[in-house]
Amino acid sequence: MTQPPHDEPTAADPEELRQQVENTRSELGETVEAPAAKTDVKARAQEKAGQVKEQAADVAGQVKAKATEVARQVQDKLPDPVKNKAAQTAGQARAKAAEAGRLWEEKAPEPVRRQAACSAQMARNNNRTLLLAGAGAVALWLLLRHRKG
Repeated sequence: MTQPPHDEPTAADPEELRQQVENTRSELGETVEAPAAKTDVKARAQEKAGQVKEQAADVAGQVKAKATEVARQVQDKLPDPVKNKAAQTAGQARAKAAEAGRLWEEKAPEPVRRQAACSAQMARNNNRTLLLAGAGAVALWLLLRHRKG
């Protein structure tokens, strides 16, 4: 038999020896898993994509909050006649949109209506993605605009 390494105590009984073997196996498994995890490109890419997605969602939330804040500030500074005219115009626009919707229901062919409804549902289901894409487009536009200036 070989002698145990000098830095490890010998086992006093078989159960202790089993425990030492199990500990050694566990340590070797962890040692092998570390480089393997680094070479798993797909898992690392998915992890990075998750991080980027979270960051984008955070930025989109910040952009939305800032836009809401600016809109409130602008609205607070508007004179009452302008606010009243805007409300009146918005009401007229809603009425025209409703009329356009009714005409759409009457005049559009069934396959076109079905496809439009499907697209609208898809947009509702993916509103976060659409918001992120919009925020990204705005950020890109601002970046390009800033570089030109």
